[in-house]
Amino acid sequence: MKTKCILPLMVWSLLMVAAGAFAQPPLFTDALLKEEFAARRARVMQEIGDAVVVMQGATETPAYERFRQSNQFFYLTGVEVPRAILVIDGRAKSSTLYIAPRNERMERSEGPILTPGNDAERLTGIDRVAARDDFNDVAKRLAGRVVYTTFRGETGSAGTPDREASYARARKADVWDGQPSREEWFQSKLTQQAAGVQIKDVDPIVDAMRLIKSPREIALVREATRIAGEGIMEAMRSAAPGMYEYELAAIADYIFRKNNTQGIGYYALVAAGKNAAWPHYHASQTRTRDGDMVLFDYAPDYKYYTSDVTRMFPINGKFTPEQRELYSIYLELYQALMASIRPGRAGEILQEVVRKMDLVMASYRFTNPQYKAAATRFVEGFRAQAASDRGSLGHMVGMEVHDVTVPFPELKPGMIFTIEPALTIPEDRVYIRLEDVILVTEKGYENMSAFAPMDVAGIEKLMAETGFAEKIARKPGTTLSPR
Repeated sequence: MKTKCILPLMVWSLLMVAAGAFAQPPLFTDALLKEEFAARRARVMQEIGDAVVVMQGATETPAYERFRQSNQFFYLTGVEVPRAILVIDGRAKSSTLYIAPRNERMERSEGPILTPGNDAERLTGIDRVAARDDFNDVAKRLAGRVVYTTFRGETGSAGTPDREASYARARKADVWDGQPSREEWFQSKLTQQAAGVQIKDVDPIVDAMRLIKSPREIALVREATRIAGEGIMEAMRSAAPGMYEYELAAIADYIFRKNNTQGIGYYALVAAGKNAAWPHYHASQTRTRDGDMVLFDYAPDYKYYTSDVTRMFPINGKFTPEQRELYSIYLELYQALMASIRPGRAGEILQEVVRKMDLVMASYRFTNPQYKAAATRFVEGFRAQAASDRGSLGHMVGMEVHDVTVPFPELKPGMIFTIEPALTIPEDRVYIRLEDVILVTEKGYENMSAFAPMDVAGIEKLMAETGFAEKIARKPGTTLSPR
């Protein structure tokens, strides 16, 4: 009898050990391969020559929230531990990561994280991983060298370079704040420790690399776009007059979390009726009314990459004749813009856009002169951009919703950006806008968000389906109203 029990007990023990191993928090990201991070560091070495890059990662926060690395640091390392420091030595052709040693007390509470000595070099692909305190002596040995570091404030979940710059300006202008940024403080410490050090900005180098996405990065943006679109589509299925804007946003939040996102790419822009005239409206406190058009612009932070998708729809699921007329001319003009995208100079592409828009305008049958005037202004705006040869088709998307950019003469394969032109009637606070995520390909483009319907028939068909919110509408305490 004893012999017969040994095997099941051994199997059970092995299963428990295996389960414990699988349950352990990952020590290194699975977003991208370590070889891709290594290739990025190698490219930085080529750019800096004999200089050194010294970059600090994000700190922990004074809150019970999941740690998220800053984007520039993650882009070069994939490392997700607080207060890390990266040194890329162009002269020695090697990289060293300095991180905090093992904290057994914290580990017992939150699980293990990457520390020196726990197979860190193999996991990360970084040449050497050492204790953070060792960097104190390293900094002194940088005397007389050119040192590249980040000048721009770090960005994480829902952060963007433009918002960070705005924050930095406001902080410096505030006489009751005005402290140096973390980056400025770091530079001053380097200068104190290393005599004669010459500090340069590494951000333009990294930004230029981030402009063209690798195949794996494209896959991450595509997945973030899929999740964003699914969130919007589920909100469209569930939409009904009487729902609050925040209720619609909450449906997308559920979809985001269900798909293992680590946060939001930016705050939810769910705007009903005239609220849509504020392009970045995010109060989400308005209760929708029958006849409202709703603008829905929202995307998640998925493994350090995001998206940016916008759709508009009638809250009751059916376009009125007036809504149909204005929305339809906008859609035709919007599609004329999209269909012109290809590798090349923006000015030349915009000239083609205007020719196509002129044909749309000549054939469209308007019944409302105000709508025709609004559409004409829309086209003339693009005509002015095409004439100046300084036009822009949209903003870049990647690790940030308004992703980093550097001056570039033309669109190239691997660039990802959004188009989001708005057609407006300012005097009536009427605002129509769509937004799609566009990947520039060798021969043209791919609309990553094309699966989310934007035509009138497709929207009405989707909204006739039963939504997530409708399935729980009968539960006590809900504010949902049936269509």
